[in-house]
Amino acid sequence: MDEQPYVQQLEARGIRPTALRLLAFKTMTAYPQAFSLSNLEEALDTVDKSTLFRTITLFHKQHLIHSIDDGSGSIKYSVCSSDCMCRIKDLHAHFSCNKCRRTFCMKTVPIPDVELPQKFILSNINFVLKGLCDKCSGKM
Repeated sequence: MDEQPYVQQLEARGIRPTALRLLAFKTMTAYPQAFSLSNLEEALDTVDKSTLFRTITLFHKQHLIHSIDDGSGSIKYSVCSSDCMCRIKDLHAHFSCNKCRRTFCMKTVPIPDVELPQKFILSNINFVLKGLCDKCSGKM
């Protein structure tokens, strides 16, 4: 498998592409929905947990992944698109399934504009829709 596209994505975000970072990033991109640290720990069970945590922290800081607080008590993550810098205008809604507990990025559902009182400064928005995903609703 050609690793060059993964190397380029890491380097574009200022991340040195070590073997472990490449392995973690490839694993992250394979998830069809958002993933948690415990999902990665399970998938990469031979990798030290503190190393995975540091890798996620670095990827998040460099805007390679974004975080989602879906209310489950476990922060989820998803790989950012190449043009995303996690600015407010780059954010999108997420959908959390009440049955299977998976969380999905809804990249085509923008966060609604919110008008704040004077002198309030917005730094982040978490917009989570909850219900049943297509598989759990039986309406595939």
